[in-house]
Amino acid sequence: MIFRISILTALCLFCPYAVAQNTTGATHTTKEVVASGVVPDEAARSAILTRLRDIYGANAVIDRLEVGGVVPPPNWTEYMSKLLGPNLKQIRGGQLQVNGTQIALKGTVSNEAQRQKIVSDMATALNPTYTVDNALVVGTSAQSTLDQTLSNRVIEFEVGSATLTPTGAAIVDEMEAAIKRLGSPRVQIIGHTDSSGDRMSNVVLSLSRANSVREYLIAKGVPEASMSALGAGPDRPIATNDTQEGRAKNRRIEFRLAN
Repeated sequence: MIFRISILTALCLFCPYAVAQNTTGATHTTKEVVASGVVPDEAARSAILTRLRDIYGANAVIDRLEVGGVVPPPNWTEYMSKLLGPNLKQIRGGQLQVNGTQIALKGTVSNEAQRQKIVSDMATALNPTYTVDNALVVGTSAQSTLDQTLSNRVIEFEVGSATLTPTGAAIVDEMEAAIKRLGSPRVQIIGHTDSSGDRMSNVVLSLSRANSVREYLIAKGVPEASMSALGAGPDRPIATNDTQEGRAKNRRIEFRLAN
């Protein structure tokens, strides 16, 4: 993600995704926050950079801000710090522009409720003299993104254990990238088994496998608080347990957006 802030008499943020190509021809996604433009004073510059680093991480923020030459509205720095909230990470391909007390917001979000809440939170953080032009649009749902990334594939584990196989880990790596692209929403990781053997043993195994995936994602940098694990055992089959093929489909990991 590239996230740009430009401040003249205004604050602008751009956060499209940037896909870079390495020398082997493989693609990868870069995630940067570029702050550029002119701020009224050093205190404003420091406050904005600190806020961005708190949200995105210090290594993701590139400072190109200049100081001086603009006169902001009263308490502008305080309001800008409040405006830069964690909800901005939910916007894909976004742009936030603040011109005096006029705010324009563009980009793509996952659903209508998210679209309205982001702007509501902004309005609450500001005083009534600020107005927000909400041009956010609803794109492909986050759940659809997770489903399409998993693409009906089964995340594999070693037989009878919660240890990911290399093939299973590769799929989880793809899920990790998708979750981060979505801004690390709250996700429930659900483990499932087939009906072979003792039910309670299967429930325990399914939970262990869900936790194994969760711990793997945490190690990859997905926020721990954004993920929960559930073991459903054999209780939610998607295919018959009467055939080997059906049982293989039922032994799976599911990713569901949490409320």
